[in-house]
Amino acid sequence: MADRLDKIDFKILRLLQADGRMANAEIAMRVNTSAATCHRRMQRLFEEGYVSAVRAQIAPHKVDRGSLVIVGVVLDRSTPESFAAFEKATRSIPMILDCHLVAGDFDYFLKIRVRDMADFNRLHSEKLIALPGVRQTRTFFVMKEVIDNAPLNI
Repeated sequence: MADRLDKIDFKILRLLQADGRMANAEIAMRVNTSAATCHRRMQRLFEEGYVSAVRAQIAPHKVDRGSLVIVGVVLDRSTPESFAAFEKATRSIPMILDCHLVAGDFDYFLKIRVRDMADFNRLHSEKLIALPGVRQTRTFFVMKEVIDNAPLNI
């Protein structure tokens, strides 16, 4: 699908990644098109799914969610039903930012934001180990966020 995009489309995508609040007129000026042409192109990029969402990136420390935790999860069974049940249950826990099915020693990796270690301990004992099919978890407390949510290199 990317072969349907030209240089201007890629410039628009890079600008939106850098600043989703950038006005259409500013984007049009930076990609050297009219505002109307730029607007049509942006509409197409949204409609065709090249841009899935535009949202604010909240500073976790400012909203008392300064601790980042990665949890590796091993399920007791590897069946479509057990995966579906686990995935559905993770969607109901707002502290889980990301849930990825992976290959290797774990079935899933969860990216979780909490207030502190005590907050994670409560979450772990009350919710995580009670998720459907969980046999084992392995927890990694992030000491430093070197790169987080970097833009795609397009």
